[in-house]
Amino acid sequence: MSTGTGADSAPGHTSTPTTAVSAPRAVTAPAGKGSMFSSLKIRNYRLFATGQVVSNTGTWMQRIAQDWLVLSLTGSASAVGITIALQFLPMLMFGLYGGVLADRLPKRPLLLATQSAMGLTGIALAALTLAGHVQVWHVYLAAFALGLVTVVDNPARQTFVSEMVGKDQVANAVSLNSANFQSARLVGPAIAGVLITAVGSGWAFLLNGLSFAAPLAALLMMRTDELHPVEPRPRAKGQLREGLRYVAGRPELIWPIVLVGFIGTFGFNFPIWLSAYVSDVFHGDAGTYGLFNTLIAAGSLVGALLAARRGQSRLRVLVAAAALFSVLLLVTAFAPGFWLFAALLVPIGIFGLTVNVTANSSVQMATDPEMRGRVMALFMMVFTGGTPLGAPLLGWITDTYGARIGMAAGGVISLAASLAIAVVLARVGNLRLRVNRHGVTFVPAVPRHRELVTVA
Repeated sequence: MSTGTGADSAPGHTSTPTTAVSAPRAVTAPAGKGSMFSSLKIRNYRLFATGQVVSNTGTWMQRIAQDWLVLSLTGSASAVGITIALQFLPMLMFGLYGGVLADRLPKRPLLLATQSAMGLTGIALAALTLAGHVQVWHVYLAAFALGLVTVVDNPARQTFVSEMVGKDQVANAVSLNSANFQSARLVGPAIAGVLITAVGSGWAFLLNGLSFAAPLAALLMMRTDELHPVEPRPRAKGQLREGLRYVAGRPELIWPIVLVGFIGTFGFNFPIWLSAYVSDVFHGDAGTYGLFNTLIAAGSLVGALLAARRGQSRLRVLVAAAALFSVLLLVTAFAPGFWLFAALLVPIGIFGLTVNVTANSSVQMATDPEMRGRVMALFMMVFTGGTPLGAPLLGWITDTYGARIGMAAGGVISLAASLAIAVVLARVGNLRLRVNRHGVTFVPAVPRHRELVTVA
C-alpha cells in the first residue's frame, strides 16, 4: 500500500519513456531512511497502521469464515473458487476506472466512504448467517459487493500511504503495510477457527463489520496539515488510456506487473488448495484450515519485515523470489505427511510476500505521483483481477484430479512465467546468467567481439 504525494514526494523519475532496463535495477529508498519501523514515527501513519491492523484482523476472520461456510454449504472446492472469483471479478472489470477515481478525488474522504461500505457488507452477511437464512448465493452476492468497493478502496489506500509519509519512507511504509496485513493474518484465521467451531461463521462476519470502526476513527483523527497531498487530477478525456500508455512505455513497470499477474492468477489460490487438503487429504476441520492459513501468514510476516529492513526493491530479487515460491508450491503439493506440508507453508509465505512487496514498492517508486493511482490500479487489477480466471480453473482441476495436482498445476504455471520473464529482463538489460559457487545471478553480458578476443 502506498503513495501519492505532490512534487515533494515524487520518486526521482521523469516522465520520459524508458526504452531499456539496466542490469536488474534497484529502486532504492533514499539514504538515511531510518530503522525497520521508521514510518511509524509519523503520527498520521501510526494512526492509519493501528486502524488497519484491527480491520485487517476482521477481514481475515471473514475470509476464513466465508470459505468454510461455502465449503460447508456445497462441499465443493469449485464453489470456493467461484466465491473468490466473484470477489475479484470487479477488479478485473473496473479496476482501471478505480485508479482514475483515486487520481481525481481526495484520498482521505474517499477512504472514509469505502471503509464504511466494506464494514456494512460484513454486517449484512452476519445478519443473514446468524438468522439462519444464509444461502450460497448470499455469500456470492456479498463477495461481489465487497469486490466492487475494493475497486476504489485499493488504489486509494495504496496511494494514500505516501501522502502520510512522503517519498523518503515509501519503501519502508509499503513493507510495513504488508507486515501489518500479515500480522492480522496470524491472528484472524486462529480466531475465526475458534469462532466457527464454537458458535458458527456469523460471529466472525459480525466482528469483521464492526472492526472497520477502527480505520474510520483513525482517518478522522489525522492531522490534515501534516499530509503531503497530491493535487487531484481534473476530469479529462483519455485518462485511462494515458495510464496504460505510461506503463507500456516503461519496462521497469510493465514486467513486474506481468509477473505478479501470473503469480496472482495461478499461484495465490490458497483458499481452494488448503480447503481441499483439509477436507480430502488430511480430513481436518475449520481449526486445521485456520492453522494452515496462520502458518502462511507467519512466513508472510517474516518476508514483510525482511523487506522493510532491506529498504530497496531489486528486480532480480523479485524474479528469484517468484521462482523459489513456484518451486515450493510444487514441493509442498506432494509433501507426504501433515507436518511436513504444514512446515513448508512458512517458506511459501516468505517468498510469496517477497514477490508482492518487491513488485509493489518498485512499481510505486518508479511512478510519477500524478500517475500513481492509475498505475497501482493496474497493478492490483493484474495481481488480483486474474483470480476470476485462475480460481475457477484451478478449482475445477482440484475437484477433478485432487488437491495435490491442483496445487502442482499452479506451481508449474508460476514457475514457467518466472523463468520466461527472467529471460526477457536479461535480454532487455543485456545480461547473461552466471552460475558459480556463490549461486545463480545475472551479470552484464560481454560483447561478442570481446569474447572472441578473449578466446584468441
